[in-house]
Amino acid sequence: MKFPKSTLCLIGIAGLAALTGCSSAQGTLSIYANGEDFVRQGFVTKDGWQIDFDNVYVTLDQIQAYQSDPPFDPDSGDALYASETVTLDGPYTVDLAASDSDPELVDSITAPAGRYNALSWELQSPVVLAGTATKGDEEVPFELSLEADLTSVCGDFIGDARKGILEAGGDADLEATFHFDHLFGDAGLEASDSLNQGALGFAPFVAIAKDNAGAEPAALKQELAPADYQRLGKILTGLGHVGEGHCRVETES
Repeated sequence: MKFPKSTLCLIGIAGLAALTGCSSAQGTLSIYANGEDFVRQGFVTKDGWQIDFDNVYVTLDQIQAYQSDPPFDPDSGDALYASETVTLDGPYTVDLAASDSDPELVDSITAPAGRYNALSWELQSPVVLAGTATKGDEEVPFELSLEADLTSVCGDFIGDARKGILEAGGDADLEATFHFDHLFGDAGLEASDSLNQGALGFAPFVAIAKDNAGAEPAALKQELAPADYQRLGKILTGLGHVGEGHCRVETES
């Protein structure tokens, strides 16, 4: 049976309004950036340093939210096909440590109603981490600028609740999530855990912080051991997620 477009606007599909020809079926889509409690409240690294952040700055550009069909799987080799795409041009610089409990709002945009099940963004250098590391009687203020020019193309948000379901006249949100425990490790996990096996810990950065090096991305390449710098680059490509959902990463030339 064929329906006129005006009728399609009123028919629910899985609780959502059908979008074909329904340009007036819009809502507000908000994009958040989340560094998680590791950034907001501090944590102990895999090598025993208590990290407390003052600031964690990330700069995001060309943020795009998609209604992908079929659903985009970043772990496959398949391309992303979208029936709807909305773009926040940016750039936006966000302090992930600004709140003790909440993700940071990047921006909001009027968008067609529907299910937004993919998200992408360009992460621009530098990513700046500033705070204090403490171990025993030793206290080390630090500022690290990380070179991370890459694009993350992510699938559906995975977490306690679904995100991105935008009804006409309603509000929905999506989240770019950054897992800094992948960089420093987590003392709450076993040393044999894959996250800790891949993480650097804070020890490689102690001398850099004490010498006031590391405030420019190029300094880390000079100051870190070559193997540690190579591992740092690999860690940064895995920094971006959507909750626990994965992203496909493209490194900018």
